[in-house]
Amino acid sequence: MNSIITIWKEHLKQLLSFYERKRGNIFSFYLLLFLYFIVINIICYWIAMYTAFPELTHGAAGVYYYKVQFPVGILGALFDSLSFFVTIFLVRHALSSKKDIQYIAHLLVDLIIAVLATFWVVFVFSFSGWLVNLVSYVPQVLADRNAEYQGLLFDAVSKPSDNMRNIYFGLVMGISAMIPTCIHIYMFLRACMHTLFRQPVTIKE
Repeated sequence: MNSIITIWKEHLKQLLSFYERKRGNIFSFYLLLFLYFIVINIICYWIAMYTAFPELTHGAAGVYYYKVQFPVGILGALFDSLSFFVTIFLVRHALSSKKDIQYIAHLLVDLIIAVLATFWVVFVFSFSGWLVNLVSYVPQVLADRNAEYQGLLFDAVSKPSDNMRNIYFGLVMGISAMIPTCIHIYMFLRACMHTLFRQPVTIKE
């Protein structure tokens, strides 16, 4: 296990080094990162809409959800771009940790971020719909919308088989927030493969 974590650390260190070499000016980088996540969130939004709720992509509903994509993209990008820098902070601390358990604990925080992203998606859709209705002169009470979307979330958790489309929609919308976690999983599996198939095996007699 120690050799797996050593290789995992080395790969992560190389990725962090690549990021720091290529980043350039932090303000320019953040702007580009923010725009990148806006695009990713809007793409995920329409993939989720067309595959989960195609009936809502045309007619009056289509016009409404066309407007919703903009606050969804911006608010989603806000969470993703800020969580990106939290991940970089955690990676630096993980690489400087002396114990393997500390290293793993730092990286597990990314899983917490991915879970928080689920609740953020719920808030984003609630707020985006409220904002679109406000601009369209159909004001609603934000607290009521939040309660409605929270009810959908709890219903999806308690009765997943009855809410497969909502669960699928949330997973697709959370893709951008899951990128750091997916990278960690990929690097861990890569380190496992390297250890199992490339490391010389010493046979003890």
